[in-house]
Amino acid sequence: MTRPDVTVTVIVYNDAARLPRAVASLRAQTHANIEIVISDDHSTDETPAVARELAAQDHRIRYLRLPENSGGCSAPRNRAIEIARAPYLMFLDSDDELPPRAVESLLAAHRERDVDFTMGAVRRVRVDNGRRSTWMPHLVAERRTLEGIEADPRLLFEHLSTSKMYARAFLDRHRLRFPEGIHYEDQLFSAQAYCLARAFTIIPDPVYVWYIEPFADASSASISNQRHKISNVGDRVHVQRLIDEFLVSSGHAGLREDKDYKFLKHDFRMYAGDLPYRDEEWLTSFADIMNPYLDTLSPEAYGRLPRAERVVLELLRDGRTDEARLAARGLGHAVAPRRVTSDGTGVPYWGDTVPATDRARRELDVSELELDTRPFPTALFRHEITGLTPGAGATLTLAIRTYDPGLRLPVGPQRAFLLLTPGRRRMTTPFRLDPVRPGVFEGTVRLDLTSAPVPLHGFEGVRHPLVRLEQQGLSNSGLLLAPLDFPARTARIDYHSGAAPHELTVEPEGRNPGRLQFRWRPVGVTARITRPAVRRLARPRVRNAARLVASALK
Repeated sequence: MTRPDVTVTVIVYNDAARLPRAVASLRAQTHANIEIVISDDHSTDETPAVARELAAQDHRIRYLRLPENSGGCSAPRNRAIEIARAPYLMFLDSDDELPPRAVESLLAAHRERDVDFTMGAVRRVRVDNGRRSTWMPHLVAERRTLEGIEADPRLLFEHLSTSKMYARAFLDRHRLRFPEGIHYEDQLFSAQAYCLARAFTIIPDPVYVWYIEPFADASSASISNQRHKISNVGDRVHVQRLIDEFLVSSGHAGLREDKDYKFLKHDFRMYAGDLPYRDEEWLTSFADIMNPYLDTLSPEAYGRLPRAERVVLELLRDGRTDEARLAARGLGHAVAPRRVTSDGTGVPYWGDTVPATDRARRELDVSELELDTRPFPTALFRHEITGLTPGAGATLTLAIRTYDPGLRLPVGPQRAFLLLTPGRRRMTTPFRLDPVRPGVFEGTVRLDLTSAPVPLHGFEGVRHPLVRLEQQGLSNSGLLLAPLDFPARTARIDYHSGAAPHELTVEPEGRNPGRLQFRWRPVGVTARITRPAVRRLARPRVRNAARLVASALK
């Protein structure tokens, strides 16, 4: 047999349904001289039969089955490396795909220059909504060859092993294999590859399609989506310590600040957004694992973070877990603290008390938020639902409390609006916020959801209402935080005198900041007839034909 140019390993475990899609993406590669190794981590479903059938269809496919399940990605990849016949290696997970030109593009970059590995862009596809994006786009925006990771330490954020094509000689020269028996093996393997490589080339072409299922069932969720498990926290921290040891032993200790920043900005940040949804027992265990490691990170890495993230970290490190949970709500959404406290010099600190230690004063100083000086349209407020009362039909009464820690609102009642936009038209409901003490306002708003401007052809999707404040002709809109555990309520609403029936569910968001969430679902004639007809009319060919007819009639 002709020696293949590239061996692509597909690792699989109990994924018989998606394995054919992954393999089909390899058989469709524009560079055909490849070897495909299906490395099965001892699946117990129909995967072996599916894999053997695929191998029978194409002489380039080899099926490798591990004698027992390893519980991770490393062993099936390493066993495949042992039998791979090509001078260049790539890796694919069974639930993902390679774009048609991935092998061709990365191999061409290898042949253009003598480098240890090449890498390209990763396209992320959200399975739940079809949304597409590029993973770390700023790192793969242009073609370039780097002689060592020190040339751009930001690349530590791009820790995927699957976005790269490796020279087999490079992996063998450094005895570089995936660490077995641990999770987050990609992070250690990629850090080692970056540090050991003499040179590597980055191309802007898409070379991997990564399917994201953020709300997959816990039994089938990926390792990174199992953050609810305390063992997951321990695995992630363990890998970070191994990376730290490797940086020192390999002479790359100078990368420690960049690596620490990557951990705080990416790894810890993933857990931070979940903190409001964790109970006290989980938070205590989380702090017991995380805090000893946080204490080893460089102060300069903390200093590079946004202030809101530094506040959460400090509250956790200080054992103030309830406050850490509160501060984590709205991360990345410009949500104000409920209250700030100033010391004798006028410096504002997060919370009700002036911090007692130098570190806490440094980390909880919120001066840079400019709570009292930002232009009103970008001023920071905090809007929370304190009561939610369903009424007759599809009505809902909300009790809302607004926190104004910068004292931006004048004394006295405030005119406010609740904004909701199902489709293209906005529903605006006015209400009044009355002062209850300095920096705190309360009010109630009654929503009649039968009057929501749902289009005649229907609306399917989720919307989160905003609170708008107005002052001297300027407006400020902010998200509305809901109680995290109120029971969902669903009602049928016959919009447009029954011509557009929908089911509307009111529920807590259940993730991210925990906003009030409205979910519309067309039913009846809207679902069966109206929306399918509108979708057909919205197709590009139909729209173009309509434009031509309109032009001819002018």
